[in-house]
Amino acid sequence: MTQQTTSLRAYALTRLALAVPMILILLSVVFLLMRVAPGDPVAAALGGKVSKEVLNEKRAELGLDEPVPVQFADYIADVATFDFGRTITDDRAVLEVIANNGAATLELVVAAMIIATTLGILLGLVTGRYRDTPIDVTGRLFGIFVYATPVFFLGFLGQLIFGSWLGWLPTSGQASPMVQYTLERTTNILTIDAIIAGNWSALVDVLRHLAMPAMTLGLLITGVLLRMVRVNLLQTLQGDYVEAARARGIPERNVVYRHAFRNALVPVVTMIGLQFALMLSGAILTETTFNWPGLGNQLVRYLNNRDYTGVQGIITFFAVVVVLVSVVIDFVNAWIDPRVRY
Repeated sequence: MTQQTTSLRAYALTRLALAVPMILILLSVVFLLMRVAPGDPVAAALGGKVSKEVLNEKRAELGLDEPVPVQFADYIADVATFDFGRTITDDRAVLEVIANNGAATLELVVAAMIIATTLGILLGLVTGRYRDTPIDVTGRLFGIFVYATPVFFLGFLGQLIFGSWLGWLPTSGQASPMVQYTLERTTNILTIDAIIAGNWSALVDVLRHLAMPAMTLGLLITGVLLRMVRVNLLQTLQGDYVEAARARGIPERNVVYRHAFRNALVPVVTMIGLQFALMLSGAILTETTFNWPGLGNQLVRYLNNRDYTGVQGIITFFAVVVVLVSVVIDFVNAWIDPRVRY
């Protein structure tokens, strides 16, 4: 076993070990925030129209009549076995909600990440290549605009322009009612289900519904990646090996795209993983804006109903996913750049 393999394995084990206390801290914060919220969550979720006996029975069923330390221990034990509780308003297991609605959120986030990565890297490369030109200034202004603009405002603007004025794209939903009803569900990711079924008209309909929310959410991250790629490309272009490549007479185009660009992408990999949490938070507003049937939409519904366990379960799931994605990104970054693990 080589020293490089050994160091990578040691780094991976260390990163996994550090992920455990990070998850515990996140779970503790979620637990405490839900407990300090004012009011009785059971009475609020049930509408305050049930008898005291029913309320007490529901509290006992949810374990809310136990002391807080006991509730916390039960909560950690349940999460360790992937039990995120049951909702109060509709008495569904949170895992069932995640299974039914998580695919829609995954479809939206992946599509948005593809758009953000493609636009961010492309525009960052172009603006860095043509530094201090009108192209560079326009690209930087675009990045500032899309990052500073609230995602729901971008959504409303897109609905107004592309949905209402131009009539090019639908303004809400994951697919048309006919496609929702007739498309055979295999994965609950409608683009994949349409491909599996060979239903190309359904695929076009799904992509038309996906285009505007994915673009809205993707633009949220595009500005960050644009700036990151541009800054790293400019730093890389000042490196000694770049100057050496120029001195050998290598064309500037090859110097930028084949030498500097590759090294400039190393820190961008980490940034993409870090922005995943922002992508999930943006998905909540995006799904609400476009009536997208994902976990974000469900979370807002449970918040409006003050459904204690529903909100806690979905936020806990989001927290665990963010930590796991962060660990995976760290592994990839350490594999790409050996300096990270030494």
